[in-house]
Amino acid sequence: MTKHEQIIQYIEELPIGEKISVRQIAKALTVSEGTAYRAIKEAENKGYVSTIERVGTIRIERKKKENFEKLTFAEVVNIVDGQVIGGKEGLHKTLNKLVIGAMKLEAMVRYIGPGDLLIVGNRTNAHQVAVERGTAVLITGGFDTEDHVKELADEYKLPIISSSYDTFTVATLINRAIYDQLIKKEIVLVEDILTPVEETAYLTTDQKIKDWLQHNDDTQHSRFPVVDRNLKVQGVITSKDVVGKDPEITLEKVMTKQPITVNGKTSVASASHMMVWEGIEMLPVVDQHHRLTGIISRQDVLKALQMIQRQPQVGETLDDIVTNQFTDISNKSGEELYHCEVTPQMTNNVGTISYGVFTTIVTEAAKQALRKLKKGDMVVENITTYFIKPVQIDSCIEIKPKILEVGRKFGKVDVEVFHEGQVVGKAMMMVQIIH
Repeated sequence: MTKHEQIIQYIEELPIGEKISVRQIAKALTVSEGTAYRAIKEAENKGYVSTIERVGTIRIERKKKENFEKLTFAEVVNIVDGQVIGGKEGLHKTLNKLVIGAMKLEAMVRYIGPGDLLIVGNRTNAHQVAVERGTAVLITGGFDTEDHVKELADEYKLPIISSSYDTFTVATLINRAIYDQLIKKEIVLVEDILTPVEETAYLTTDQKIKDWLQHNDDTQHSRFPVVDRNLKVQGVITSKDVVGKDPEITLEKVMTKQPITVNGKTSVASASHMMVWEGIEMLPVVDQHHRLTGIISRQDVLKALQMIQRQPQVGETLDDIVTNQFTDISNKSGEELYHCEVTPQMTNNVGTISYGVFTTIVTEAAKQALRKLKKGDMVVENITTYFIKPVQIDSCIEIKPKILEVGRKFGKVDVEVFHEGQVVGKAMMMVQIIH
């Protein structure tokens, strides 16, 4: 185990709420401060710790996938540029819901409870009642609270945060952060679908072709990652590499070296793009030290993409805003035709449709036309766009995709965009088709 890995393991084993520092880690594990700093940064990326200005770095509970949309109080501090004035030991706790204290005290107590965050101004009595009920407090307007409330917060381990922003801004910032988390939650990552290394059939560089033959016979698979003694991926071996070769030749001599790999945080969409682009059926999944953590197959990726398409919509991206305006108005003669309204979010600073939105519109039209042919999903290989006339806000446009050529793996689509019967834009795209 490297020093870097030892530090990560040390941090993982720390109790939740423990405060750490670069100097402390360096001293405890006898490593340089640079090594300690890099490991703490990685631990932060993995969600084991959170760094807060004027507080320091604390060990937090790593959020599970199903609780990904929930924020910790430590994250709230960073979102609202806040200052922790009490209850620092509770920063690792998870926020349940927001309550804005714009009401009388006796009415407010009905809405707050353990794990909530009360957003309120300089009302000391409200601060005290909230903490007594297990609720953290966010004081807006940059105000402070009294010392006895801070002592109570320390005792209950409930953060009191002060932010210079007003109540509306604070609530908007937190809701925006939760919304962004919902969008991230929808993105399926390689680590969600991989076959873990414990269940993965792999070979080592010093094994021979006869060992590949045995693995092929045992598993009925023909593609395997090849690793060294430290489990670092050195290559990939397939039936093409071994056909007609002496069974006693070592795999190192015939394998494909420096193969394309992905890590667990790569999105399934990106992995599918690589696999289609390169014609790959299996990808090794590696950690930051290039050690094998599992594999994903083309079948795994396609199943995941189908699952993503069936997921209910939670957080809305810019692409979703555009495609939600799409209406299929294709006629019975078989001509593909789509209707789309240009909403304010789809325009640029001069009030006409933005270039990025135009590209999304023509791509979506091509995708829907190909799906009707049951040709599966697609990846755009290249696209040429022509902007003939500007399209104003609140305009209704019609999009007419025409499939010029389609095969098993590739397609060519021409798309025309009309406004009030006139052509306002065109696009020609080459696509690769995912089956």
